[in-house]
Amino acid sequence: MRRNNFTIKGINPCFFTFLAISWLGGIMPLNLQAQTDSVKLSRKDSLNKVNDLKEVQIRRIKITRRQTSSTPLQILSGAELEKLNSLSVADAVRFFSGVQLKDYGGIGGLKTINVRSMGSTHTAVFYDGAQIGNAQNGQVDLGKFSLDNIEEIELYNGQKSAIFQSARGFASSSSLYLKSRQPNFEDGRSNRFKGTFKTGSFGLVNPSLLWQSKITDHTYSTLSAEFKNAHGRYKFRSFSGGWDTTGVRTDGDIQTMRLELGLNGILRDSSKWSVKLYGYNDEHGLPGAIVANVWHFSQRQWNRNLFAQSSFEKNIGRYSLMAVGKYTNDYQRYLNPDIVSVDGLLDNRYYQQEVYFSLANKFKVNKFWDLVLSSDYQMGDMNANLYRFAYPRRYTFLNAFATQFHFDRLDIQANVLSTIVSEKVETGPQPDNRNELTPSVLVSWQPFGQKEFRIRSFYKSIFRMPTFNDLYFTFFQPRSIKPEYTKQYDLGFTYIKGYEDQALTQFSIQADAYYNKVKDKIVAVPGTSQAIWIMMNMGMVEIKGLDVNMQSAWQLNKDLSLNAGLNYTYQKAINVEKTSSYHHQIPYIPVHNISILASATYRQFSMNYSYLYTGQRYNQAFNSLENYVQPFYTHDMAIHYNTLIHNRKVRLTAEVNNLLNQPFEVVTNYPMPGRSYRFTLTYDY
Repeated sequence: MRRNNFTIKGINPCFFTFLAISWLGGIMPLNLQAQTDSVKLSRKDSLNKVNDLKEVQIRRIKITRRQTSSTPLQILSGAELEKLNSLSVADAVRFFSGVQLKDYGGIGGLKTINVRSMGSTHTAVFYDGAQIGNAQNGQVDLGKFSLDNIEEIELYNGQKSAIFQSARGFASSSSLYLKSRQPNFEDGRSNRFKGTFKTGSFGLVNPSLLWQSKITDHTYSTLSAEFKNAHGRYKFRSFSGGWDTTGVRTDGDIQTMRLELGLNGILRDSSKWSVKLYGYNDEHGLPGAIVANVWHFSQRQWNRNLFAQSSFEKNIGRYSLMAVGKYTNDYQRYLNPDIVSVDGLLDNRYYQQEVYFSLANKFKVNKFWDLVLSSDYQMGDMNANLYRFAYPRRYTFLNAFATQFHFDRLDIQANVLSTIVSEKVETGPQPDNRNELTPSVLVSWQPFGQKEFRIRSFYKSIFRMPTFNDLYFTFFQPRSIKPEYTKQYDLGFTYIKGYEDQALTQFSIQADAYYNKVKDKIVAVPGTSQAIWIMMNMGMVEIKGLDVNMQSAWQLNKDLSLNAGLNYTYQKAINVEKTSSYHHQIPYIPVHNISILASATYRQFSMNYSYLYTGQRYNQAFNSLENYVQPFYTHDMAIHYNTLIHNRKVRLTAEVNNLLNQPFEVVTNYPMPGRSYRFTLTYDY
């Protein structure tokens, strides 16, 4: 058996950590001029000095980006994030249209995102410009990312519409971009502190601290730390299997610690650089499926995630360069005392490391034509304390060539992505290498002279490799899982209108009809616990859908403002392979999904209301009555109070989630909490 503490052949991991720290880069470029300009956009009739109109500035910038994007774009940022009844990124993204959030219950349950029924592994998650990789299972647990240090969340269907990006940005069916809070200093200040304390149901104790410092006029640092502890117990009521069961979840406890250190700035030649160190550690229970009157589970899991990333961005005339480097080291331990073998209790330990480099080159041919060539290298290595483990190592080379023509009313983009995958294992049959070419075309058109209305469309072909867990799962021999091949088609429009001297100040609507075709779709169905999954290929899946997003802003008088938004998703994701489940909806995809967000601000008070409806689904490929999953809805509400104490901003928040105490399950046999409460105190100086 290989040693658990391992290195890349001939190179110690510490070398890559040192390299990432010492290499000055610019993943999070600080644009001081843009910040100054946004402040100038503030309206003269400010409602309150505490609630400064930075919220309005962000909304205006966001509307422009959504309108001009060649692919569907949804954004949550600034004050909108603060108003949501959300503890983590997972809680926030559930309000996006076209999104299903898989939640396995409680504050410590796994939470993954599924966009347009493609599966969580088809959504790339980027944190400050670099992808969060997970070669082991391909899933990013969004419940790990607190909103306390998140400034903005962007969700792109297809890909980011800006062609100047890493090759990895072209390589997914959808992309979720998380942006941490950027240093922002006012009135000649050189330090800024923000402290937050949250408590409430489930025994939650959640303090966090954000410290931003100006080291020099062009160098800034950020320190973010957070601790979270909760016993996770909650009452539940389940109707699965025809039984009306009432009990208490006792296995959802969690304890986490997160620490982030960022350093970024601008050089004399206007080059931008950034360095980030990230550490996360947790221990939590694993809520299991409530079946056969088994309510208590002894399985536990430990996670440790460390990464160092850095980048550098420079412009030389018509030429632009962006370089990114990242080293990741992850550890996971899964303990199941209920399974005993000759070696003792089942105590599996996985060690994963990843090295990633990216170089993007942009050349501006003329005022309307840009060319981009991006190249990425990624190496993923996995080890475990298991007998005859495969010890897989995967090398991925990505090369993307992209071009863009941007005229006053027409924007055309096209790119072709080359993906070369080489994989080796130490035991078992050697996997096949892959060499694929996948194209994409994106168009955005303003058909009329007015800029309010714009049409967009895209075609994208992409594929994804099976993850290590798909192929080399612990309890089985290596599987024969094929890669997924996907074709995406989208046609939509955006309309945004601003009004003066009216109660209605802004109205926007965007709608997209889409068609996705997935060959050899890999479907993951949870087994007896969150750590045990059943993997399978479905020959061919067709997905037809419609996403609608409407937003409005109202200024009723100088003290009272309102905001309202509606998201609707219609999806028919069916198996078109001629099997027993032919033309049946694939597991856990609702036909209808609705979310409503509404907020009101009156002087120092604000209130936020959210409604989420998820329609009927089936938990298996065969849509029978036994596999039917009932629709559910939830109502959430929050009240905020802002004040100044010795010129320091203080914010008090009281939240109620699942206001009507409705029993429901996102995943069958994983009951969700009923009514719960949370209280937050924020001190900002």
